[in-house]
Amino acid sequence: MAIWLTLCGAIVIVAYLLGSFPTGYIAVKQLKGIDIRSVGSGSTGATNVLRTLGKVPGAIVLLIDAFKGVLAIALAYSLFNYPPLQNFIPPTVDANLWQPWVIILVGLAAILGHSKSIFLGFTGGKSVAISLGILLAMNWQIGLATAGVFAAVIAISRIVSLSSVLGAVAVPIFMTLLHQPLPYILFAVAGGLYVILRHRSNIERLLGGTEPKIGQKVEAEAEESLNSAGTT
Repeated sequence: MAIWLTLCGAIVIVAYLLGSFPTGYIAVKQLKGIDIRSVGSGSTGATNVLRTLGKVPGAIVLLIDAFKGVLAIALAYSLFNYPPLQNFIPPTVDANLWQPWVIILVGLAAILGHSKSIFLGFTGGKSVAISLGILLAMNWQIGLATAGVFAAVIAISRIVSLSSVLGAVAVPIFMTLLHQPLPYILFAVAGGLYVILRHRSNIERLLGGTEPKIGQKVEAEAEESLNSAGTT
């Protein structure tokens, strides 16, 4: 049992480290030679990379961050489905009961790592892209449905933060409608609330009518931030 619990703990730690991999920070550092946390919104996520570097780098960061979430959940599944690791499951452990709980712990660790990266002094992104990857790996239908909500809202509003917040709100609803296990529903609630909390400043601007749309004002702000960063 001790070995099994150690393996579970190790997977959670690895998931956190995967989430902590600072994709956006590295991209901007390599291409611009600056710290992305000093420009735009200060986030290391794909949206700030989009505003700072453009569509292609932003899309690449988005895909890599989503893949981090997929990989974290794949590691969790391997504990229960990879034969060499299955040998460590104690006879007293019901794998069908344990698996969803381990998966959500791994998912939450990856989300925390993305927003509180150990490699960046516990700063990071807002955990939207990595959450999408986690959802796709947990249940691809829910992942695609969430992406659909995000895409629909952004097509209508052109506001990334609003799309992210409404996507986070939709996840527990999709989990419930598709009769997912209780741990998955709890994950959806906890993860969704965390993503919403990470968007507090955006929500304040949304309520005040000052949140910029894609291509509106943020380009100038990002350029100004880049120039300021380059002179410091």
